[in-house]
Amino acid sequence: MAPRLKLRDIAFFERPVHFARPFRFGAITINATPQLFVRVEIEVEGKGTAIGASAELLVPKWFDKRPELSPAQTVDGLRRSLQIARRLYLAQTGFRPAFGLHASCIGAQVAACAKNNIPPLAAAYGPAEIDKAILDALLRAAETNFFDGMAGNIAGIDARLSPDLNDGDITRFLGLANQYRSERVAIRHTVGLDDKVEGDGGLADPKENAGARYFKLKLGGDPEADATRLIRIGRELATLPYDYKVTLDGNEQYADLTALAALANRLERDNALAPIFRKLLYIEQPMLRDVTRQSPLGEALRRRGLIIDEADDSYDAWPAAYKLGYSGVSSKSCKGIYKSIVNFTRIAKLDDDGAECFVTGEDLTCQPGLALQQDLALGAFIGVTHAERNGHHYVDGFGDTPAAEAAAFAAAHPDLYADAGQGIRLRIHNGDLLTGSLNTVGFATSVHPDWSALRPLEQPTSLQEYLA
Repeated sequence: MAPRLKLRDIAFFERPVHFARPFRFGAITINATPQLFVRVEIEVEGKGTAIGASAELLVPKWFDKRPELSPAQTVDGLRRSLQIARRLYLAQTGFRPAFGLHASCIGAQVAACAKNNIPPLAAAYGPAEIDKAILDALLRAAETNFFDGMAGNIAGIDARLSPDLNDGDITRFLGLANQYRSERVAIRHTVGLDDKVEGDGGLADPKENAGARYFKLKLGGDPEADATRLIRIGRELATLPYDYKVTLDGNEQYADLTALAALANRLERDNALAPIFRKLLYIEQPMLRDVTRQSPLGEALRRRGLIIDEADDSYDAWPAAYKLGYSGVSSKSCKGIYKSIVNFTRIAKLDDDGAECFVTGEDLTCQPGLALQQDLALGAFIGVTHAERNGHHYVDGFGDTPAAEAAAFAAAHPDLYADAGQGIRLRIHNGDLLTGSLNTVGFATSVHPDWSALRPLEQPTSLQEYLA
């Protein structure tokens, strides 16, 4: 039986994060944005109280890309999602498993957010961050680590939100996942739309790519312009002294299947694109999430291995995408740890039946510390062997984190961080991150942030409208 808990408190904080270089994807260029921190206190039945924490950037124009909204308005939508989730979670009385608490709130969360003009992907952000902090507290109360705790289903995950599965499927694949968890996860280096391509500081410069063997290339939505840029990128990648693989990320910029097919055909037929096409693993979320749901893929596109990311905004999103011809779905802890595990179970079950589907590890500029470690642990647990890791590329080390806090993380997780004379930064071993120190009591971290150095979460506009 999974341990039962009830919430005593949820508190939100934020810290500014200034980027070392602009990050352009889709229609947005980010130079700075706040990082969210969540602190929860829970009472575990028979074990007393425990504190848990989580963190994630408040990324503009990713969860909600509607053109009529400003970047600041989309960040405010995430803050509203958090506040709505806090009210719903704290309203639950009595003891219940962690997943039971999530399952009791997620439907009401999506409905309440819809009334406040917040789309489902942004609506899921609030529960996702609270759930991570609750799991951290629960693992600490049980004095166990994330990998062993999840293998024993400490959260009590069941199939109530995924009727295509049964409880036994989830229990079985949780146990299998822990047997095959990744001890090393290769970094996939992001190449943003404004990133330098050639020469010093370009994507083949080892000082920039940190020895990465995998590259994630952002697309802009214009087949001709994207092809021209990919030719330049391919020339640079071909100079690497080792083999490499690439993925393409459309971030919903392609208007429809016609535009996407134009790029796919060019990739397949243009010899100048061979350094990209021959190394291509998959194409991520090329079209708008609403267009995705209405557009069955033809055979040629199915062969390219398309996955959903932004369209993965509910528990039924991946089964629907699979029926449309998609091959996989991304895992991002900001979309929900439980949904990642449920989707992993679904795909493992499909593959047992002869399908060729996969879960990928993607990044939302996870910053060093809580955000990176918890997302890395989730990916390692479900067997991800390479994952987009771009926080170290777009932010200078621990950024605005106090030096003492960064030093505490480095001391507790020396396989992940090191100071090579320019401050504490992510430690990359021949293109890989090691996951050994994540095997610690709690959710992949021995350290919590310095709460006194954080400011309270900024109040979103129109807060009174949904708290009335």
